[in-house]
Amino acid sequence: MQWIDHVSYLLGGAFLTNAVPHFVSGVMGKPFQSPFAKPHGQGQSSSTVNVLWGFLNLVVGYLLVIRVGSFDLHSTADVVALGLGALLIGLVTARMFGRFNGGNFPVDG
Repeated sequence: MQWIDHVSYLLGGAFLTNAVPHFVSGVMGKPFQSPFAKPHGQGQSSSTVNVLWGFLNLVVGYLLVIRVGSFDLHSTADVVALGLGALLIGLVTARMFGRFNGGNFPVDG
């Protein structure tokens, strides 16, 4: 196992996670932020654009996880790399999009 395989799994986890909100919003017929909106990442794109963007993320995630190296669900290192990629992109996008969708509550303190 090479370190580059784990980087691929980390990125694959990020792409697979990013596919979910775009694809689901699109299938539900709802607009959602995307890199193609104006302003980029802030404006909303149509449901069709989000289905396509989500599907592309799914394909890229698949290629990075399944077609690079030999991903093994029984390998803790492989699963941790994939999970870490999913967690990191999840946290980044939660903070980034939370400001538009009311998800960033003020912190008392």
